Amino acid sequence: MSAPSAPLLSVRDLHVDFKVRGDGWLLPAKRTLKAVNGVSFDLYPGETLGIVGESGCGKSTLARALLNLIPATSGQIVWMGRDMAAAGAADWQQVRRSVQMVFQDPLASLNPRMNVSQIVGEPLRTHQPQLSGVEVLARVKAMLVRVGLSEAHLYRYPHEFSGGQCQRIGIARALVLQPRLIVCDEPVSALDVSIQAQIINLLKDLQQEMQLALVFIAHDLAVVKHVSQRVLVMYLGRTMELAGKQALYADPKHPYTRALLSAVPLADPRRERAKMIQMLSGDLPSPIAPPSGCVFRTRCPQAFDRCAVEVPPLKAVGPQSQAACWLY
Repeated sequence: MSAPSAPLLSVRDLHVDFKVRGDGWLLPAKRTLKAVNGVSFDLYPGETLGIVGESGCGKSTLARALLNLIPATSGQIVWMGRDMAAAGAADWQQVRRSVQMVFQDPLASLNPRMNVSQIVGEPLRTHQPQLSGVEVLARVKAMLVRVGLSEAHLYRYPHEFSGGQCQRIGIARALVLQPRLIVCDEPVSALDVSIQAQIINLLKDLQQEMQLALVFIAHDLAVVKHVSQRVLVMYLGRTMELAGKQALYADPKHPYTRALLSAVPLADPRRERAKMIQMLSGDLPSPIAPPSGCVFRTRCPQAFDRCAVEVPPLKAVGPQSQAACWLY
């Protein structure tokens, strides 16, 4: 896909820190947890950027920081050419008309006291108060049909639906404002495999129909490969690799990316039996006390002395690939 000259979203050196209190006796009274540590990327109209990594690597924190649901500690977020560094609540309210979010737990993300008509219509009542009740209802009905539900579901409550149907309601709520970007925070991880495929295909169809850009966060690299044009690999708050889909899956550069991809099941039984799984030693270090130098070095089979001393910058290592690794 040829990228337009102007990105829809630009992120530069984004940091999100949390102050963690200890017990004041054995542990220090206050320490800093670096949940997102210097992440940068661009996202273009109509593009899908997949974000992958282990639990605790900062994916969901990054997603929430993009919408200012969690305040960024430092760095730059530029929405449609507008730097949001000094933006106030009213400015973010305006931005959220063009960017919405689909959450991981479809049932927990819906208000159990509201019916479907109220849930899907709430963004319209918040951001477009000039619309009449009849106009809001008409848009809600049209959006339910587009996500594979019907008008018969209008006055039912979330507990009356399956997980897949609840996620369709969540998608309808996110799309009813006709945004330009959707941030999907593991939208299918809580669903059965067959339902996952339906939701993924629905998102792809709606993306093409509405010319949406997507930030798609997931653990499943096979799902990310299916939906994304580019993939960002995170580890302990940092970017390990950022590459086009074909380049990353055919020739991963970073040792962490190679380890993740080696664990993805293959459809061919013979290839699955013959492949070598690169097991990572040890556990994910604490983000409160990350390793010096490269944060992946304590689990990297190719680490050497420099990795413990200097933080590797994210740099070009191929036509479509960037990696933060001293091997290059």
